[in-house]
Amino acid sequence: MNRFVIMTVGKTHSGKSTFADKLEEQMENAVVIDQDRHAEFIKTYYRKLLAKEGPNTIKYAVSKAIVDHAVGHTDCHLIICNSNRNKGGREELLDYFKSNGFKSILVHFDLPDELIQERIAASTRSKSIFRIATTFKEVLARQNEETGIGNVLDPDEGEADRLFVIRDEAEVVNVIGKIVGMVEGGAI
Repeated sequence: MNRFVIMTVGKTHSGKSTFADKLEEQMENAVVIDQDRHAEFIKTYYRKLLAKEGPNTIKYAVSKAIVDHAVGHTDCHLIICNSNRNKGGREELLDYFKSNGFKSILVHFDLPDELIQERIAASTRSKSIFRIATTFKEVLARQNEETGIGNVLDPDEGEADRLFVIRDEAEVVNVIGKIVGMVEGGAI
């Protein structure tokens, strides 16, 4: 059986989590691995272990442990749901999955900022995932400043076995259908 990893790429409120949950519902034997859920868990139960500044190493360690367990001890397909905007980080993760026999699909959410800003304004999403930022508007501003600087780059064809780019909300259902078809067929 071919195993697949589907990795989302995009800014806050671009639809990554909603997409991942809908995809998981339609895929047999798939699990969503979402760093925002890990951040919320850590902040709720292990707040004292959070670094005061710098990278959130405990969140990354928890996520890595879950991914390693899923890869080594299950036959699940994985839906990696976080921003994944750093090309070097994406490549490292994709190399890890490839070395473990996974086929890879990137789904880049490239929605207009106006739509993302509307979603943020209407959002009731918990801010408990924050360690440093105080609002999603602040997160989006930081993400916009980082775009194109250093390794914060949009994905390219060839980074994964397949790349989908979503530029409009209406494309989500179609992309989910194509991915489910690929997974069920075992090939890209």
